[in-house]
Amino acid sequence: MARRWSGKRFRALLRHSGPTSLMFRRRLALIGGAVLVGLAALAFAWAADEASAAFERIAARQRWLPLAITPLGFALIVWVTRTHAPLAAGSGIPQVIAASRLGEQARRSLIDMRTAALKALLTVSALLVGASVGREGPTVQIAAAIMARVHQALAVPMRASVMIAGGAAGVAAAFNTPLAGISFAIEELASAYEQRMTLLVITAVIISGMVSLGIAGDYVYFGVVNAHLPLVESAPVALIAGLLGGLSGGLFARLALSAARNKNAFTQFARARPVLFAALCGLVVAGIGIASRITWGTSYAPARALISGEDMPMWFGPAKFISTLATNVSGLPGGIFAPSLATGAGFGQLLGWFFPHSQVSAVILLGMTAYFTGVVRAPLTAVIIITETTGSRGFMLPLLGAALVADWAAQFICRERLYHGLSQRFLPEDISSKG
Repeated sequence: MARRWSGKRFRALLRHSGPTSLMFRRRLALIGGAVLVGLAALAFAWAADEASAAFERIAARQRWLPLAITPLGFALIVWVTRTHAPLAAGSGIPQVIAASRLGEQARRSLIDMRTAALKALLTVSALLVGASVGREGPTVQIAAAIMARVHQALAVPMRASVMIAGGAAGVAAAFNTPLAGISFAIEELASAYEQRMTLLVITAVIISGMVSLGIAGDYVYFGVVNAHLPLVESAPVALIAGLLGGLSGGLFARLALSAARNKNAFTQFARARPVLFAALCGLVVAGIGIASRITWGTSYAPARALISGEDMPMWFGPAKFISTLATNVSGLPGGIFAPSLATGAGFGQLLGWFFPHSQVSAVILLGMTAYFTGVVRAPLTAVIIITETTGSRGFMLPLLGAALVADWAAQFICRERLYHGLSQRFLPEDISSKG
């Protein structure tokens, strides 16, 4: 028997699902926040690319000028960061991981809009002085902050799962890689797989991805690559790539964590004189950049050239490794996603020495996947990012093999995952000690 619609029942339905209900506001906050994340990611990407291109033009015209610009820029950015936005330092992903483990009141400072705005400005400034940083990690923190502000404006409680969804949407919009956003949320941002969290992640990623797609178009980050190796030939390449990439990526993570937490003469000097230390790190980055001319910023162009089969100096990978590490330990705001992919491409070129008769592009992609996995210890995310940014969907099995070997090999150098280790400094001691 059909229920009769009474005024009382209609009012109850309005209270439960109407425009003023918590359910309606919660959905509006998720959808509206995801749209804003997509727009913010596009604007941030444009500003970062323009800043990087501007510095490269300056460095091309005045080769030695970075010896002054880069160290002074590093020092100034670190001073501003420590004075006005200490929680904006570094990638931004550790901040979101830490915030997801805290209560709503405690997490607000980590994903505050003022911090996020300064994060964007300082990351763009870092690219403007030639720092080896990426915009993907900062986009995660910015996205989480946008989600938090929208929920606050609509008087909706901010759950950790929504913040994780925002961070995933940020990764998806930054790379135009929706599947990578989902896998990154599950592998890195969330400590456990939850059905509700996964649904929110998928929703936020799809919406922010649609915004990015509608404005920027259906682009492939590194361009479509027709990578292919026969299965019998790809197995040894994937194995060697996984071993070398995992060990070298694990070394980067080990050094980055040691610089952040260990107590020795090096770290004591860095903490006692942070601005001077940043200037010295900038001098290292400037020296490498002047010598190489291809390690500035994200090094997107050299990485894409390598993937396309063009020749680059064989020392590009090690040089980018040192440049990214110096930038990372300096205390500048900025991510390591794009620089790590570029470093991985350089190591993939070195891997080509062992397999001179294999397709160059395929070997480069295996090197990128393995090194990136060694750094962040998220093999599924590494495979999906490489697949989506190059269109190499038919090459997923060798990429997965290299990523799994790299994840295993990296543990021999650094057992702790980089982002989770760095997140500990943003947690209270009682929570941090529990791991």
